[in-house]
Amino acid sequence: MRYQRIEVGPGRHNRPNTASLKLVNMAPPWRTFQRFLNNTENLVFNEAPKFIRQQLQSDTVTRGIQLGIKLGIDAIVGAPAEAPKAIAAGRPVSQNFVPTAHRARKVVYSPDLDGQADPGEIVWTWVVYEDDPSKGKDRPVLVVGRDQSTLLGLMLSSQDHHRQDPNWVGIGSGSWDYEGRVSWVRLDRVLDVPEEGIRREGAILARETFEVVATRLRAEYSWS
Repeated sequence: MRYQRIEVGPGRHNRPNTASLKLVNMAPPWRTFQRFLNNTENLVFNEAPKFIRQQLQSDTVTRGIQLGIKLGIDAIVGAPAEAPKAIAAGRPVSQNFVPTAHRARKVVYSPDLDGQADPGEIVWTWVVYEDDPSKGKDRPVLVVGRDQSTLLGLMLSSQDHHRQDPNWVGIGSGSWDYEGRVSWVRLDRVLDVPEEGIRREGAILARETFEVVATRLRAEYSWS
């Protein structure tokens, strides 16, 4: 505690005035408030960001570890990008894959969107997986012929790895793919498609593109 000596005039004892001491000994209010502001500023601008950074770093590290573990497990077990779907009930499915030469015939470009699928049209049907007939996928096929109510179709795919496969031929993009992706047609297998199993008409393939497919069928698979 600090005392201030105060002269009170001659003939009196020199002693501090009580009221004056109170004023001297009390810390000025603005200094207390200033210290409060300094402490608050340090908390807001120094300590709080440090705490937040620590939390963010902790969360980021945690998420990174979890993602790394998941990717490692997927790589080990070979997790598929898309789970196979069960066969849709209530309509025929396309499940017979036949070597293309076994269905050899005259191929003629004759599309006509009249409700009945014709060569040159791309339609959608449920196609089972060759290695697991209990599952499949709704996919487009190019119609290249007909046996009464059974259509002969060539399966389409938008997977880019078919680009270098000699059993597939590129046909570009079209309205059959709502994402506008480039497609390839499989040539070495013909799919028997029950006409009652068609979900919808997809598109008409351009004649020049169809002729690219037809030329390969004639040259390599005994079609005429």
